[in-house]
Amino acid sequence: MKKLFAIAWKDAIIRFSSSSELLFFIILPLIFTFLLAGGTPKADGGDQRIRLVVVDQSNTAISKDIIAELDKSTAVRPETLTLDEAESQFDSRRASVVLVLPAGLDLQAIQNGSAQVDFRQQPNNLNATVAERAVKTVIRQVSSAVNAANSAVKEAERNSPFASDEERQKYFDDSLKLAQSMQTDAPERVTVIEGSTPDQVDYDPRANASAGQLITWVFIPLFGLSALFAYERQQGTLRRILTTPTTKATYLLGTIAGQVVMALVQMSLLILFSSFVMKLSWGRDLLALFVLLTCAALAAGAIGTAMGAFVKTEGQASGLSIMAGMVMALLGGCWYPLEMFPSAVQVIVRILPTTWAMQGLLTLVLRGGGLVDILPNAGVLLGFAAIFFSVGVMRFRYE
Repeated sequence: MKKLFAIAWKDAIIRFSSSSELLFFIILPLIFTFLLAGGTPKADGGDQRIRLVVVDQSNTAISKDIIAELDKSTAVRPETLTLDEAESQFDSRRASVVLVLPAGLDLQAIQNGSAQVDFRQQPNNLNATVAERAVKTVIRQVSSAVNAANSAVKEAERNSPFASDEERQKYFDDSLKLAQSMQTDAPERVTVIEGSTPDQVDYDPRANASAGQLITWVFIPLFGLSALFAYERQQGTLRRILTTPTTKATYLLGTIAGQVVMALVQMSLLILFSSFVMKLSWGRDLLALFVLLTCAALAAGAIGTAMGAFVKTEGQASGLSIMAGMVMALLGGCWYPLEMFPSAVQVIVRILPTTWAMQGLLTLVLRGGGLVDILPNAGVLLGFAAIFFSVGVMRFRYE
């Protein structure tokens, strides 16, 4: 046992000999988890619509109608500011979109076709694109009522000329009110029927992102076991082991166990961070979570051991570890939900340990599963561990 601890302690000293290792061990994983999971939870009932800064320089019935219709939108949330405030926020990128309703925006301007609005948006901004469509829809809706009233006036004038301009204006006002009333009472073009069956899964994209980042940032260092073996071969450490009573099995067990324990520490820190800072739940069964994470760490460590038996240099091992970790994380559903992939790809990626680890975590975190539910995932991960450990041990060499 003392030999195992000494080997593990030696590997920890080598790994953390550079302070930059802390960047990859805990700092970057925390940052990526926080950002990709959407940060801290938002207050319940908050307005999730896109903020649209509105400058009303016209202050007419038409401009008020536009703002009122925007407020009814499910896509944008209008916020009225002065022009100076709006330009300041837009220039500093605190506002992605600004709508300026210039002076002179009234019924007459719409009737004679001279009405214009000033819409400003940040480049390459998805929220700005959504807001632009919402603004166009509202303006089209407001102007269509005016156009309908104009058409009604022209049709009435064609049948019987108005006696005076006052009579013509009154007919226009009445037609405009009728058109607006018909717009308000118009039936919905799309009828949405929501099923009454309760959803078994309360999907939380933050939990999905947090679990995916945990797997990504833990698997890559465990694949890096190959770099540790390559480094010690280059330094001649493995050759010197032959001169001591330390067996190959003791050396491998100490090295692998030490890295797996460090991986469990790293995963625990990430879980504690997401639980206390981001208020995420990691399921109701802590034993099941521990079993799954241990099996995942063993599978990743086994792959790193097998890779270490084939690579020749530390640089080669580091590059291969990062590439393999990134590809497995991407295809295993750690970055995007697996359901977004084609059905054929969803079947093929079952050959990856990251797929089984991710699905097991989602069973615990999202579906409220327990130990029995993740046993198939844990069993497959242990199968990966057994296969790759066997390959790594059989191919292990001192030089």
